[in-house]
Amino acid sequence: MLYRFCILLILLTVFACERRVEDTALVTSPSGEDSTELAVTPNVPDWQQDAVIYEVNTRIYTPEGTLAAFQEHLPRLQEMGVDLLWFMPIHPVSVKNRKGTLGSPYAVADYRAVNPDFGTKEDFRRLVDAIHAAGMHLIIDWVPNHTGWDNPWITEHPDFYTKKDGQITDPINPDTGESWGWTDVADLNYDNAEMRDSMIAAMEYWVTDMDVDGFRVDVAHGVPVDFWEQAADSLYEVEPLFMLSEGEIPAIVNDGAFVMDYGWEMHHTLNEIAKARGANRAVKTDVSNIARSEGEEQEGVTALAIDEVLSDQQRRYDRGYKMQFTSNHDENAWAGTEFQRFGDGAQAFAVLTATFDGMPLIYTGQESAVDRQYEFFEKDQIEWGDFKYADFYKTLFDLKERNRALWNGEAGGELEKIETSNDEMVYAFTREKDGDKVAVMINLSAEPQNVMLEDGDFMGDYTEVFTGEQKGLSEEMSVELEPWGYRVYSNK
Repeated sequence: MLYRFCILLILLTVFACERRVEDTALVTSPSGEDSTELAVTPNVPDWQQDAVIYEVNTRIYTPEGTLAAFQEHLPRLQEMGVDLLWFMPIHPVSVKNRKGTLGSPYAVADYRAVNPDFGTKEDFRRLVDAIHAAGMHLIIDWVPNHTGWDNPWITEHPDFYTKKDGQITDPINPDTGESWGWTDVADLNYDNAEMRDSMIAAMEYWVTDMDVDGFRVDVAHGVPVDFWEQAADSLYEVEPLFMLSEGEIPAIVNDGAFVMDYGWEMHHTLNEIAKARGANRAVKTDVSNIARSEGEEQEGVTALAIDEVLSDQQRRYDRGYKMQFTSNHDENAWAGTEFQRFGDGAQAFAVLTATFDGMPLIYTGQESAVDRQYEFFEKDQIEWGDFKYADFYKTLFDLKERNRALWNGEAGGELEKIETSNDEMVYAFTREKDGDKVAVMINLSAEPQNVMLEDGDFMGDYTEVFTGEQKGLSEEMSVELEPWGYRVYSNK
C-alpha cells in the first residue's frame, strides 16, 4: 500500500533526527535531572525469550482466505518451530475510498469486529484456542494512527479525527502540510482524550474477551509517545503481553512500552550489501536504495556496515530487542521478494537474521521459497508446493530454542565479532550465554572466500548444525566458504 511505501522511505531519513531528540527525553526528568526510571513497567511473558515470529497474511494464505482454513496449517508451523503468530489486521476493511477491489487491511472499519471475509468471532476464538493448545501464541495487527472512512467513529465521534479546513482529513505530512496520499484512511486526533480512552478500551477488548497475547502496532511511530505510555500502562495491568512496534523509534522501547521493534536499519543495510556484492536482481522498487540515493555509492557497502548499525543501535537503545527479517508484507509488496533483493544470498542473509541478537521473522510463503510479490489490494493465492525451506528454518529455530546464546534480548548472549582476514566479505561472530555458545560465519559475497579466524572468543569444540560435522575452532585456522556460504556452529 502506498503509505507503507512512504513510511519505509522516511525511516532512514526523517527518523534519524527524531531519534536523537527522543533519546534525550528518555533519560531526562521534567526537572532536568537524569532519571533511570521507566515510564511504563513492562509486563512481558516469559515465552518470548526464545520465540520466533511468523507473519500470517490471512487473505492470501488459502484459497478460502479464512481463519478456519488457516487453522489447518498450525501443525506444520508448530513442527517448523514457530512460537508466535502475527496476524495482519483481522478487522473489516472500509469500503468508502478503498484502494483496489478488497482494499487495504490497514483501513479498519470496526476495531471490535472480524472481517467477514475471514469468518466470524467464533471462528477467531476457535483459532485462538487451537494456537494456545499447540503451545504457540498470537498477536494481532493494530492500526491506531488512522481508521477507514466508514468506521463508526467517523459519524459518532467526528471530533476523534484531525480536521483540515473544517473537514476530516487523511494523514498529512507535517513537514509539507500536504497529504501523504493515504486517501483510503482518516487521520486520528491524539489531542482528544476520549479518543485515546476509546482506543485503549478497544485494545483491551481483544485481550480480555478474545485472549490475544499482544499486538503488532502499525505506524506506532506516528502516534505520540505519551499515548503509548498511557496505553501500555493500562494493557500491562490486564496480563503479560507482547508488544511489537512497527517503527524504529527508541523512545517507545526505552520507556518500557514495547519490548521489540523493527530492525529496519539493519534490513536496509543487508539489502545494500546484497546489491553491492551483485546478489540481487533488478526489482521494480527498491526502497532502501531510494532512501540512500542522494550521492551515496552502493558499490562501497561491505559486511563492515553491519558493525556500524549494531554500534548505532547499542548507543540509542537501553532495552528491548529487534525483529530481524529478510521479508515482510511491506517489503514483499513494494520492494521485492527476498530472492529479488538477495538473489543467491537469500539463505545466507536468513541465517544472519536468525542468529543475530533479536527475534527472527518469517513472512507468509518464505518456507516454500515463493519468489512472487503478492497483490496487496486484491485476492491473491500462494502456491505452497513442497515447503522447500521448511527444514532449513526448522534447523535454525530448533537451534534457537535449545541454545540459550540465541535467545532474545537480555535472555540471550551478546554478539561478539570474530575478526577474520577479510571482514569486508565475511561476517563472523560468536554469542555465549550460561555456557551455551554459537559461532557463525557467513560469506556475504558472490565469490568463494578462504579466510583466517584472527581474533575473538570463539575457541572450542562445536557441531555444525546443517551438516552435523564435529569441528574444533581455534585462532589462525582457515575457513573456506563457498559463494554466499555459511557455517553455524553450536556447542550443544
